[in-house]
Amino acid sequence: MTSAAYMLSDNHPPVAHGKVGVLLVNLGTPDGTDKVSMRRYLKEFLSDRRVIEWSRLFWYPILYGIVLNTRPAKVGKAYETIWNKDLNESYLRTYTRNQAELMAKSLSGFSNVVVDWGMRYGQPSIASRIEALQKQGCERILVFPLYPQYAAATTATVNDEAFKALLKMRWQPALRTVPPYHDDPVYIEALVNSIRQHLSTLDWEPEVVLTSFHGIPKSYFEKGDPYYCQCQKTARLLREKLGWSEKKLQVTFQSRFGPEEWLQPYTDKTVEKLGHDGVKRIAVINPGFVSDCLETLEEIAEQAAESFHHAGGEKFTHIPCLNDSVDGMAVLEHVVRRELQGWI
Repeated sequence: MTSAAYMLSDNHPPVAHGKVGVLLVNLGTPDGTDKVSMRRYLKEFLSDRRVIEWSRLFWYPILYGIVLNTRPAKVGKAYETIWNKDLNESYLRTYTRNQAELMAKSLSGFSNVVVDWGMRYGQPSIASRIEALQKQGCERILVFPLYPQYAAATTATVNDEAFKALLKMRWQPALRTVPPYHDDPVYIEALVNSIRQHLSTLDWEPEVVLTSFHGIPKSYFEKGDPYYCQCQKTARLLREKLGWSEKKLQVTFQSRFGPEEWLQPYTDKTVEKLGHDGVKRIAVINPGFVSDCLETLEEIAEQAAESFHHAGGEKFTHIPCLNDSVDGMAVLEHVVRRELQGWI
């Protein structure tokens, strides 16, 4: 058979090509606050072997017998308190979409760049967006897990899902993934600016500022996960920039789940202790979250504030995440432009 037999016919449909995709990926969000939506979301999230590393023989009876029968209603009520009622969606979805749209505008000078967004859990899925980008002609795709600090339960599971999508594709695009940027000067400067700007709006000064990062089980750290060390470095660089002591700016970890020990000190216990110890004014910032979400808006801005006041504290403020602010977008664009070198 000659090579001519493999030539495309004159009526072969056009094939889009020559473009570069940028896919921003955040953790995920339920489609609604109702029990069915919450159960579907929690099932996908808590079935991930990167998130819960226990044996399936041990974990699944707990997940399907207890957790998915009790937790959806409770978490749904929490989401209801911070739901974006105007758009009927979580603020994580709102901010992630805004970030992608603003990124597209920032990169509009490159006619071959296409920007999209997706969620590790829930919709739009990573696989669906990779497929959509390929159909638009993206032969190369930069996958950006929106986590400044690397953890297997966050960054790695996004990368897993992206490469898993390629398994089903005959014509695979080339893939790059974004590394952690926990110590990037642009990121640190943006956090410093957000702290200073927020505190300048107050008529009081916090005695303590907590940098509250999402926790992971201590066993994950002991297995080699670099997350704890990267969180500590972010905090150290913030202290150096702000000229603050370790007593002034402290590191804590929130959102623990299950019976095993997680990274300490715990945010909720620290907030209560500060109040009981006579500290009257505190602020909390979440440097590990690119966008405000349930863990920042409800767990910190609402629950932690209530705990602090109940323990004797008087003044509490939550410093918002960078979200889609000018400084926040400057960080994301800086990272994307750096990682696209050689492609654009």
